[in-house]
Amino acid sequence: MIKSLLIFVLLIVGSSLNAENFSKKATLEPVLVQKGPQKPWCSVCGMNLKMFYKTSYVAELPDHTMHQYCSIRCLVVDAKKHKIDMKKVKVVDAETQKLILAKKAYFVVGSKVKGTMSKVSKLAFATKEQAKAFKKKYGGKIVKFKKALKIAKKSLKKDMKMLHMKKKKKIYPMGKKIFEKKCNKKFDLTKYTAINELKVDMKKSCSSLNEKQLQMSALYLWDHKNSKEHEVSLGTIKVTKSEKCPVCGMFVYKYPRWATQIFYAKKHYSFDGVKDMMKYYLKHKKGISKILVTDYYLQKAIDATKAYYVVGSDVYGPMGAELIPFVSKESAETFMFDHKGKKVIFFKDIDQDVMKMLE
Repeated sequence: MIKSLLIFVLLIVGSSLNAENFSKKATLEPVLVQKGPQKPWCSVCGMNLKMFYKTSYVAELPDHTMHQYCSIRCLVVDAKKHKIDMKKVKVVDAETQKLILAKKAYFVVGSKVKGTMSKVSKLAFATKEQAKAFKKKYGGKIVKFKKALKIAKKSLKKDMKMLHMKKKKKIYPMGKKIFEKKCNKKFDLTKYTAINELKVDMKKSCSSLNEKQLQMSALYLWDHKNSKEHEVSLGTIKVTKSEKCPVCGMFVYKYPRWATQIFYAKKHYSFDGVKDMMKYYLKHKKGISKILVTDYYLQKAIDATKAYYVVGSDVYGPMGAELIPFVSKESAETFMFDHKGKKVIFFKDIDQDVMKMLE
């Protein structure tokens, strides 16, 4: 009986150390310092501050406007646009949920708790004892604000790429659908200085948007307002129902997301994946006019010779292990991180040794 009770207690204690038990959400009334109806949302990314309150920051801009952020990442982004006095920046104490001066806080960096807008989490505490207790439960290392800021700045470029690709894959397509379905109004995006201001008007004008729908549709609009990004695509690959892959004999039209093509002067061949295409290409290089592959994320045709390929991922094509093509290196690296890929290579690097790796 005593032994069973002891095991039960140990299980309870062990489970309490799980990072999933730590919530970034405010459990007390959150202190929101921004003026106006936009105050519930991060001024940089639009995230709900109450949901990410324990990783939030407050800064005063040179014109005395107060901005509040969901994370140190968003603080760093805003600091690139505005001259922010970091000595006056405040952060929420993850223990007491009170605002404290960031320069006096102790930060636990890289714990088991997931980061906010970053791969690496950074949580602040008023005392070193609090930070040590948190570290004991969730791991990480204890640093001061200056070091935490340096870490955030160093990883900013990588974090931005990661977030951009995740938004491009999931948020923008869904945000576009929501906006077109529920918002019958055009928004003059030039009149807003921050995304949280846009969210105020969208909440008023669009029909019954919940918080998640509001965030997705606002990000879709906001991130595209000044976007000069041009998807380097050539439409979609057209395949007839009679076309078979000359390598494996399968009907290519059944696998449109994997379709590739090699064009010669008077004919072309379609394949059900890059792997089979490269098997053919390595033996028939003469007379080729163009080669097309399908970008995994965009599902658009792109120039195979200028694409980036991920090798060794956990995503399989119709013929098993596959070379996954992307129009940009950023897309390829994001995919590699998400799907345990081994490396990113160029078209010219695909040789017989690479093909053997895929068998």
